Amino acid sequence: MLQPYRVRERTLSDTPKRSDNPLTGRRATHASPPTTTRIRTPAVVSLIGNTPLVPLTGLGEELAPGVSLRVKLEGLNPGGSVKDRAALSIVQAARRSGELASGKTLLDATSGNTGIAYAMLGAALDFPVRLALPADVSPERVQILRAYGARLTLTDPAAGTEGARQLARELAENEPHRYVYADQYNNPANPLAHYTTTGPEIWRQTQGAITHFVAGLGTGGTMTGVGAYLKERDPYLTLVGVQPKNPQHGISGLKHLATAEVPGIYDPELVDEIAAVSTDAARAMARRLARQEGLFVGISAGAAVVAALRVARELDRGVVVTLLADGGFKYTSAPFWAE
Repeated sequence: MLQPYRVRERTLSDTPKRSDNPLTGRRATHASPPTTTRIRTPAVVSLIGNTPLVPLTGLGEELAPGVSLRVKLEGLNPGGSVKDRAALSIVQAARRSGELASGKTLLDATSGNTGIAYAMLGAALDFPVRLALPADVSPERVQILRAYGARLTLTDPAAGTEGARQLARELAENEPHRYVYADQYNNPANPLAHYTTTGPEIWRQTQGAITHFVAGLGTGGTMTGVGAYLKERDPYLTLVGVQPKNPQHGISGLKHLATAEVPGIYDPELVDEIAAVSTDAARAMARRLARQEGLFVGISAGAAVVAALRVARELDRGVVVTLLADGGFKYTSAPFWAE
């Protein structure tokens, strides 16, 4: 079994020798034999993960007495989102393998949150970061990325994240000596982060009572990693993936998988149900969570709660857990908050 990433300073002899991805059985492209090189671990790394799991009290009043709806507050990670976990795992794998050597730039495409996590870690661990992202991402996310010192290339918003990914691939192919292409959509270190941290946290926080796990589908890393871990402990547990109802949508970070390029790390056979949520419903729920629960979260978190509430309403007994991917502070310029 591969071990989780550590938050202490360590030698690479602590890392597992096995290089297969336990989630897919495929060879992990970012793995390498252990060495004795020491990795500097800044304080910010220790703040990633171990986020709280809390019940929704207001929305919970709509449910049967034997049903609990709980949310994991990933916006409390230091970079403000669940993507801190995957980014840390990806960066550590690249450093262990020697790919992210001195002077090399970490390169990836992002809709914002993973990029912020990379930029934060780049500042803390002293490596440059270059990101491709659609030009219509919220101005707050652009400002945060620039504050961390990341180099940005804004791509055609009509092409979405697929356009940003195409540019990142071209840059990596043209200058392989300069860039380390992290490729969060196909990097096994992404779901591995959730298999080794997020999944165990949820199992521990619910004392193994969880019956349903609901999460948005973007790269697929969260669902694949958490889902694999939870299914190993309870094969009867239900996994519900959340995607936008339509190809053209305003739920940042989520993919309409029927019309998008399916990420290589996503395991569709793992997921029991797919819930489609409209942009309007996701925004309305984000407003409701702020005004009724005191939780200021992003639009994808609103979509996740819409789907989780649907599941919970159908139950007589159960523990439904959903993951709120980020906070709402990166979307404050959106006018729907005032509606």
